[in-house]
Amino acid sequence: MFKFLWRFFSFILLVLAVLVGVMDSIESVASSALVTTPFASLWADVDAQGLALVKQWIASHIGDKALHWMESGMLQQPAFVIFLSLALAFWMIGYKRPSPAGRFAA
Repeated sequence: MFKFLWRFFSFILLVLAVLVGVMDSIESVASSALVTTPFASLWADVDAQGLALVKQWIASHIGDKALHWMESGMLQQPAFVIFLSLALAFWMIGYKRPSPAGRFAA
């Protein structure tokens, strides 16, 4: 049951990655320059209060170095890269191994 949920969330993240990638490619063609949407900008557009709460929680519970790493590293990456990475991680967690005996084993 839980493996199905991991694979389902992986699929949702993959769809989001494709949507953000298509939006970035349309903007890139329209402006004749490479345009990528940073994850922080996308998150702030969708839920600015949530981003502020996560930053506050990381600063108070984990530390300022983790907050600096998050702001300078992860949040500045293109959004489609973050979504693709999370989709891959969730798919790997929810991966169903094939039966070693084969399809028709009793």
